[in-house]
Amino acid sequence: MKLKNNLSLLLAGAVLAGVLTGCGASSTPTSSAASSQAESTVASSAASEAVSTEAALPDGTYTAEFNTDSSMFHVNEADNGRGTLTVKDGQMTLHVSLVSKKIVNLYVGTAADAASHESDWLQPTTDTVTYSDGTSDEVYGFDIPVEALDTDFDLAILGTKGKWYDHTVSVSDAEAMSDEAAETPADGTYICDVTLEGGSGRATVDSPATLTVADGKMTATIVWSSPNYDYMLVDGEKYLPTNTEGNSTFEIPVAALDTALDVVGDTVAMSTPHEVEYTLTFDSSSLIEAK
Repeated sequence: MKLKNNLSLLLAGAVLAGVLTGCGASSTPTSSAASSQAESTVASSAASEAVSTEAALPDGTYTAEFNTDSSMFHVNEADNGRGTLTVKDGQMTLHVSLVSKKIVNLYVGTAADAASHESDWLQPTTDTVTYSDGTSDEVYGFDIPVEALDTDFDLAILGTKGKWYDHTVSVSDAEAMSDEAAETPADGTYICDVTLEGGSGRATVDSPATLTVADGKMTATIVWSSPNYDYMLVDGEKYLPTNTEGNSTFEIPVAALDTALDVVGDTVAMSTPHEVEYTLTFDSSSLIEAK
């Protein structure tokens, strides 16, 4: 009887040991799998962060391709399909000159949403483009906010007939513009294409502008599209209009060609005066001596 009880105890112990061994064996792979999955997640997150960091552009000025889905909507041929990409405080804006003045507004989004978001419509600038044969033309340009490079996004356009059209666009091939400023021309009087960026997009300046060089210092005559600017600020210095009638006209210093010049224009068009930040860029390639 005692022998039978002992055998029963031995058998029960063997079964229990087997169960415990089996549990131990099955728990190890599960723990390894969880650890492996965690490591994979961390690695994937790190890789994504690295890609994001590489994709970001430092603040500065670049040229970039503006790609569209239509042969009827594209950059002016004088600019070879490219625009000026400005990165400031991590925000990207692409300025493009179009082929004419037939596109009067843009909207980042779909045509269906554009009508109910008028405050978000992009307003045109008046750009002067110079073609390879030396002729020039006035066209509309736009400052387009860009969320990411090499990524399609919706951009609706409004034509002169009042109808919105859907388009898909992207911005790619950003190349840093040279930091080397163009050489200051010899003393004399010139005309030079000037691009205005900033503000609401409603204001423009006459282009080309008159550029006077005396003792190696450049001064530009800036004529606004409005008589409502009562002063300008350049490098903290205040400049008053040189005229009392017609559109506001100023003579301001220009530090360098082909380099964005930060200026402030104070407008009294609204109920209270407002200082508005702009940039002016003078194109050295368009510089010709005034007759």
